[in-house]
Amino acid sequence: MLFNEVIYQIYPLGFCGAPSANDGKTVSRIRRVIDWIPYLRKLGITAVLFNPVFESDRHGYDVRDYSRIDCRLGTNDDFADVCDSLHEAGIKVILDASYNHVGRGFFGFQDVLKNREQSKYTDWFFLDFTQNGRDGFTYADWEGHGELVKLNLQNETVIRYLLGRTDQWIGEFGIDGLRLDVAYILDKDFIRRLSTHIHAHTPDFLLIGEHTGAGYHELLGENMLNCVTNYELRGELIRSFNDRNMHILSDLLDRQFGRGHGEYEYCQLLNFADNHDINRIASELGSSGNLPALYALLFSIPGIPCLYYGSEWGEKGKRRPFSDKPLRPSFTRPKHNSLSTLITTLCEIHRTYSVFHSGDFNIITRQDRQLIFRRRSQRGQLTFALNADKSPAVIHADFEVGQGMDLITKKKITFSGEITLEPESVYLWYTDWL
Repeated sequence: MLFNEVIYQIYPLGFCGAPSANDGKTVSRIRRVIDWIPYLRKLGITAVLFNPVFESDRHGYDVRDYSRIDCRLGTNDDFADVCDSLHEAGIKVILDASYNHVGRGFFGFQDVLKNREQSKYTDWFFLDFTQNGRDGFTYADWEGHGELVKLNLQNETVIRYLLGRTDQWIGEFGIDGLRLDVAYILDKDFIRRLSTHIHAHTPDFLLIGEHTGAGYHELLGENMLNCVTNYELRGELIRSFNDRNMHILSDLLDRQFGRGHGEYEYCQLLNFADNHDINRIASELGSSGNLPALYALLFSIPGIPCLYYGSEWGEKGKRRPFSDKPLRPSFTRPKHNSLSTLITTLCEIHRTYSVFHSGDFNIITRQDRQLIFRRRSQRGQLTFALNADKSPAVIHADFEVGQGMDLITKKKITFSGEITLEPESVYLWYTDWL
């Protein structure tokens, strides 16, 4: 399993400018992704995560048919061409799989609406025909959202159906991974079954689980998932930079990754600043000047960095009540600025130096507005330094190495027990053992 990816997350229905509701018209919008491939290669992306692409009622998580691409995006052949083009460019493909629930337009639920107790799909869902709901009966859904009908993942027929569709995606599109939507509430036996099934014939397949709380270990491990989303980190990033309090962030990083005691020292987490469900990071930070340091940190800590389309150039966006549409826009073309240039450099660094994805983690010093940690592998040491203050900071510490070179500016430094950090600055000093 390779974990040195840099993932680029796209919400296709928004990215491609598709109608909010399924209008039944087939339009090959998904091919727009092909036009972005030169940009993705230049940026340094190694994998693209597509949020739901399969036929749905509205937003993608209300699936109608797992075997077909949403007609608003095009056909299966269109998407196969997109996947082939990405693979030819050396970019892996990860799909978002909503296995916990389907839409009311799902063929099995439509049969239940028509035939009620006589439907052969009644045991695919959690139904109660003794209760008088909107359809003359009630059913389990996801967190009170009636348009999302919960699947019975303990039903062998349902399990075999979903495994079959997964095999189809691997065979038809050559996908390299899945992100399991709301994995934190998925049946654990189903996850084990899925993981065992996939990895038996595709051992390098990446299984990512969405986990919005703490306690990631319940989803990680042998015959479970390879990686989970690090929502804890995202919240502490915002608090730390807005409050200019690096103790908040350092405490979390030490608890998660600290050498010899970190909860996830030997696990993989997906680190992100924003995604299709939450406000863009540029709208959450009190100062856009903190974005470079935040992304430098995101690439430097253990785990897999994930960028949400448009945020690499600082795009803003906030949820409206009952609407995620502002988070999921369509852009005519990519934008270029100093932030995207920095992220291009960070992608190259992450790909070139193994310490970013295989080094341990140890905090050197932490103060209210400064944080220094080091990561060490068999090849060298990364010394990361951040000053969130508007004034210079003089740091006294044992850096455990004599010299280093900043991988961003290429400037060398001699560690003599005392260093000065410029105002609102970030450094990625590297010391090569070889």
